[in-house]
Amino acid sequence: MSKELVFGHQNPDTDAINAAKAYAYLQNRLGYDVEAVALGEINDETKFVLDYFDEPAPRVITAAKPEVDSVMLVDHNEFQQSVSDIKDVTITHVVDHHKVGNFETEKPLYMREEPLGCTSTIIYKLFKENNVEVPAKVAGLMLSAIISDTLLLQSPTTTDTDRKAVEDLAKIADVDYKDYGIKMLKAGTNVDASSADELVDQDAKSFTMGGKNVRIDQINVVDLQDILKRTDEIKAAMEKASAANSFDLYLVLVTNVLDSNSALIVTGDPKSAVEKAFNGKLNDADVMNLPGVVSRKKQVVPPLTEAFE
Repeated sequence: MSKELVFGHQNPDTDAINAAKAYAYLQNRLGYDVEAVALGEINDETKFVLDYFDEPAPRVITAAKPEVDSVMLVDHNEFQQSVSDIKDVTITHVVDHHKVGNFETEKPLYMREEPLGCTSTIIYKLFKENNVEVPAKVAGLMLSAIISDTLLLQSPTTTDTDRKAVEDLAKIADVDYKDYGIKMLKAGTNVDASSADELVDQDAKSFTMGGKNVRIDQINVVDLQDILKRTDEIKAAMEKASAANSFDLYLVLVTNVLDSNSALIVTGDPKSAVEKAFNGKLNDADVMNLPGVVSRKKQVVPPLTEAFE
């Protein structure tokens, strides 16, 4: 059996990295030859996790075809979020918790899509279904991914399945998930050390809505003012990225991980679609407060997509 690569989306977050690592471990136990790689450098939160569990960062690739003919995808399925040459390789497996879009294959494949808070929750289920024991380190990685994606189980994307997975994995990893989770989330909020260009791209994903190329980034903080005080600088970076990549509309969702509130910074057009989606008005700085909004997947993408229809 030839080697395959498994990876999450571009601008990888903690779930994209850790889901790839956990799924690679599972598939190797099931007889495949799989290596977990990344489509970008890890962020501060993920670095905290990997350091905590003494796990090396995966190597970064820009293309898959030079190395392999087949790949496995986790935490994404849309081609614009994947490796640059995704159309040149065979996709054999997909494990994801997002909507399916801009995705087709020439051959049948294994595809596991569930509306859960985190891809790693699905992978934990796969461990149990295949009767594969979860090592403590792998449990810690999956636990961290779920905490990250659900903001310590506070996101509206959180399900009872995610909650049960966190309890199980915390026991295996021997971690107090509440204490650890707060430290982990805070580790990813050191925005002062990052440039505006880095901030608007670090967790950004592209979507096609109403024929428009829409870019949505999310920045986690412990104080919204950590970013809002840099609004002009952030908007300049958004406009620069839009000009270079033909983004029509750019949104940056700034989320307070402690109180589950957000602010939205917007550049490009149509801004009217944003105001329609969230039933609000952008202020003179093109910022809108979004109390209780923390999930790009469930609270931003769906209403914005509907607004474009």
